[in-house]
Amino acid sequence: MSLTASLDASSVTAVPGEETSLPLQVRNSGTTVEEYRFEVAGACAAWTTVEPATLSLYPGSAETVQVTFRPPRDPSVPAGETPFGVRVVPTSDHAEPVVPEGRVTVAPFTEVTAELVPRGSHGVLRGAHKIAVDNRGNAPLTVTLTARSGTERAGVTFTRPELRVEPGRAAFAELRVKPAKRLWRGTPVLHTFQAVVAPPAPEGEEPPAPVVLDGSYQQEAILPRWLPRALILAFVLALILTGFWYGMLRPAVKSAAREAITPEVIASATSGPDRSGGQTGGQTGGGSGGASATPTPTPTPTPTASAKPSTKPSAKATAKPLPPAEPSSAQVQVRDSVGGGSRSGTALTVPAGKTFRLTDILVQNPQGDAGTVVITGDGGSRILTLALENFRDSDYHFVTPILVPAGGQVTMTVDCRKVGRPVNAPAPSRCAQSLFLGGTLQSTKP
Repeated sequence: MSLTASLDASSVTAVPGEETSLPLQVRNSGTTVEEYRFEVAGACAAWTTVEPATLSLYPGSAETVQVTFRPPRDPSVPAGETPFGVRVVPTSDHAEPVVPEGRVTVAPFTEVTAELVPRGSHGVLRGAHKIAVDNRGNAPLTVTLTARSGTERAGVTFTRPELRVEPGRAAFAELRVKPAKRLWRGTPVLHTFQAVVAPPAPEGEEPPAPVVLDGSYQQEAILPRWLPRALILAFVLALILTGFWYGMLRPAVKSAAREAITPEVIASATSGPDRSGGQTGGQTGGGSGGASATPTPTPTPTPTASAKPSTKPSAKATAKPLPPAEPSSAQVQVRDSVGGGSRSGTALTVPAGKTFRLTDILVQNPQGDAGTVVITGDGGSRILTLALENFRDSDYHFVTPILVPAGGQVTMTVDCRKVGRPVNAPAPSRCAQSLFLGGTLQSTKP
């Protein structure tokens, strides 16, 4: 072999951010002039160089080159021992390269930064913060976490006393501020504190300066400031509403109640059953279209002390009683077109010698038409006037019957404005209403 190369030392220590050199001796044992180039192999190749990069040697001569290590001050280069090799490659084809090997030890360095998030907090019971510790060194480290309060009115504690952080990573710890006493009301109280992050001291060196972070916690009152004002405002508003009720609304309600109590209402409430056993009070409507009339009480003559009983029979006593009333009913259906004027239909014509006592009326609007329906009795007098759009079926019942004399007619008149449309059925062309009457026929002759 015509080439020999050797390192002056098999190991070397490199400090991150600094430069360290290791001599490499190269000898040409051949008989010709030879040129050599150098290549560094291993994990340190990115930050290791050989100067000069090429070397020419005469036969039998030797020279020394410098292998220079420049590890960056960065967490990407971990602390510890790393093997390497320097390949000395001849430019001629007949010579073989030589690779002297060695070890480089990267010295550890410590660089710690920390941040308090948030710097200031506020709350009623406690303050919550987080501290982020960033290890920018090249070796794992365990930092000590301590906290001190600016006053004795609050306690500051970490959830853990120590925090281990890998190189190039960040770790988090929680910090809590708890006041010694609760603040029920008043001005908020500010509590200041300091969080201290102390990295470990390297062997044989002084400990690095700790990282000190200032923070604050504002203790809020449990009862907010606006609460007393809101209570006073609510109390004043309650007084105003109370005065408004007793001063204006309550007298108005009492006056309306007094005005509603009329003599007619009192007579209606206190009247008893009539001689025929029916309830006085006129007619009452059932369903949605009932009607009522105020009765007129019949005075009863009071006998005087000088009155003498009559021994002669009166005409009423000798008159024959009327035959019993016969139940009777009638119905009619009226169809009317839109715009064609009103159309009438007669449900009942009272026979001669009889009186019809009308007690029940049922009006049906099965199609849901819109318009007006008028029911008339003796001499065209109106009994009911209804709007078709207000009902489908409407019934009326009268305690005091409506009397229709002999020859009188009960008629229904329909004025159609809009034809309804039943559900799931063909659309009709005309309005269609039905009238059903119920009552009794009373003979006027005994």
